Amino acid sequence: MSVQERKQRERAERERLIVATARELAEQQGWDAVTTRRLAERIEYSQPVLYSHFRGKREIIGAVALEGAAELATAVRAATSAADGPRARVAALARTYLDFAARHPAVYDALFQLDGGLAYAQEDTPEPLKDAFAALLESLGEVAGDGVAPGLFTETFWASLHGLATLTRAGRLLPEDAEPRVELLVDRLAVVRYKP
Repeated sequence: MSVQERKQRERAERERLIVATARELAEQQGWDAVTTRRLAERIEYSQPVLYSHFRGKREIIGAVALEGAAELATAVRAATSAADGPRARVAALARTYLDFAARHPAVYDALFQLDGGLAYAQEDTPEPLKDAFAALLESLGEVAGDGVAPGLFTETFWASLHGLATLTRAGRLLPEDAEPRVELLVDRLAVVRYKP
């Protein structure tokens, strides 16, 4: 291995450590607790080393969001591939999405609430974000219905899931009604349009 390759590998490892530490700290104490000073202390590097990887917290949030998008896409695809039929796929997608939001609130915030400097729904949208949307579209596109653009339907269904995730986390919805909400969303918004 050349010196250049070793330095690149070490740099990538430092970057992964910074992102993992930021994510861990955010999940434990919230994003307000994530500062470059705190991160530098936790990973035992100087602040200038952190700044050589990320220009600040905004870029770190963006890196966590990209990592989270890849994880969400993987989870959705795993759940939907194990489901049999359109209704089961859409229900699996909804449960997986809501579970991801509940289990990883800081990552979910990085993806959908905070400014990570990432472009959404544009030509320069990073691939992990495009892929996460594609993972939703793969199952939702088949139930969009006649004359309904699959992408538009996916955005609408996704917005409904986001609303449920956000309101549930804020304690605005009764926890015991979580599953009936998913069933209602699947049966009334998605599958009712599907014609076998």
